Amino acid sequence: MKQSSVTEVLLGVAAAALAVAVGEFVGVAFGGVSLVASVGDVVVDVAPGWFVRWTIGLLGAAQKPALLTGVVLLILLVGAWTGTRAKSAKGLVSAAYVTFGLVGVIATARAGSGGIGLFAVGTAAVVGLVALRRGVGLFAFVPVEDGRPLFEDPRDKVASRRGFLVYVSGMTLAAGAMGFGSRLVADRGAEEMRRRVVIPRVRRTATDRPPPTSTTEAPWTAPPSLTPWTTPNDSFYRIDTALVVPKVDSESWSLRVDGMVERAVEITLDDLLAMNVVDSAVTLACVSNEIGGSLVGNAVWTGVPLVDVLELAGPTESAEQVMAWSVDSFSAGFPLSALDGDRTALVAFGMNGEPLPFRHGFPARLVVAGLYGYISAVKWLERIELTTSEAAGYWIPRGWAKEAPIKIASRIDVPSGHQAKPGRQAVAGVAWAPVSGVEGVELSVDDGPWFACRVRGVDAPGRSGDSWVQWYTEWDAEPGFRTLRVRARDTHGRLQAPGPKPIAPDGAEGYHSRWLVVA
Repeated sequence: MKQSSVTEVLLGVAAAALAVAVGEFVGVAFGGVSLVASVGDVVVDVAPGWFVRWTIGLLGAAQKPALLTGVVLLILLVGAWTGTRAKSAKGLVSAAYVTFGLVGVIATARAGSGGIGLFAVGTAAVVGLVALRRGVGLFAFVPVEDGRPLFEDPRDKVASRRGFLVYVSGMTLAAGAMGFGSRLVADRGAEEMRRRVVIPRVRRTATDRPPPTSTTEAPWTAPPSLTPWTTPNDSFYRIDTALVVPKVDSESWSLRVDGMVERAVEITLDDLLAMNVVDSAVTLACVSNEIGGSLVGNAVWTGVPLVDVLELAGPTESAEQVMAWSVDSFSAGFPLSALDGDRTALVAFGMNGEPLPFRHGFPARLVVAGLYGYISAVKWLERIELTTSEAAGYWIPRGWAKEAPIKIASRIDVPSGHQAKPGRQAVAGVAWAPVSGVEGVELSVDDGPWFACRVRGVDAPGRSGDSWVQWYTEWDAEPGFRTLRVRARDTHGRLQAPGPKPIAPDGAEGYHSRWLVVA
């Protein structure tokens, strides 16, 4: 590449980076809207369902950072192109900035930013164009080969390397500072606001203490690498459609309950904290979780029973579906009949003894035992609508099933690798069967007979069947290539399905296996 081409590309990239950073700062500072995330949301919404499923399966929790990075890289690539055309095709360069500006305006408008989005996009486009054209004016680009100009023009001047680096570095540093500043502004006071929320202490008595989730009473010591019964908040999986975690003001937040109700109600966080608050251990699972995957976790959730919240509004007899909406316009719904009986369903504001982390739905979210998250686990909850069964949430039109009960499943965590020494070996993991609960776990070696494993009893708050269990056994490993398989059985005697069944449209089925070389 010619020297002039390199400098043009660098100038274009630096100008585009500065434009994006300025737009992000203005949008976040004045309206709490991210230009990059808004464009990413458009990409997610227009992408076919199979592609979204594929990216979740491939990237898991890294899907969102990868998409945001992709949006930024695309902008920088266009910026590089504008740098190469900045002298010869000024009109075309301006058109490119205007086009990207229109995309930004449309994206931020969909995010409900109003005039702030337009102002942020306009500022970004103007800053980018001015930076680019000033660079071209200061540093005329002359094609150079072997250190000699290919042509001479008295109106052109070749910029010194030092001057060029100073200018481009200055823009790059400014872009970095603005980008970092936008994140500081976004997080300003957010954590302090969250810490001010005091989770009520829930006292449990002997009468409301459920029996331990166990079928084997013999005590056993968990291997160090076994998944803990309670998943730490910072390790709990996160799969949702929000590219940037919403930072909702808990003091101005309210939950609206409307639709097919006797009276629409608005409930503040203080209202929720003053209601009948309960603790419930509930295992949540993503429908995209593969057999043996990590998109599942168990936590003790604190909140108000959903039926109590709905009762404030008084659902009518014609109401069939619970539709929930988040502040970022995501929606999910499940049959109102799912709340009949003993199913745990909460408007939760606490997780493992502390206010919900922002990434898990602060200030409030839905937690519904036994249903995959894509129809129930709405974070950053803003509205609950009682409606007909015809209503469909975000994922249903994208190819996922409307009925979404969590499947009986089990996983081998120990041994974690594929090598073992001959002799006595610990084998352990977790198993779940919400809402019925796990009654037993069995292991098979090399497709041999199934034998029972021990299951740890847990004195858990809430219904004992809503949370996963830890299981453990020992096995005499003989040299050779060995395969371990695990399956679970619920309290109704139903065995885990052997599969294999793919993830789409309603969750994977199959026995988790682990192969070992014993030597």
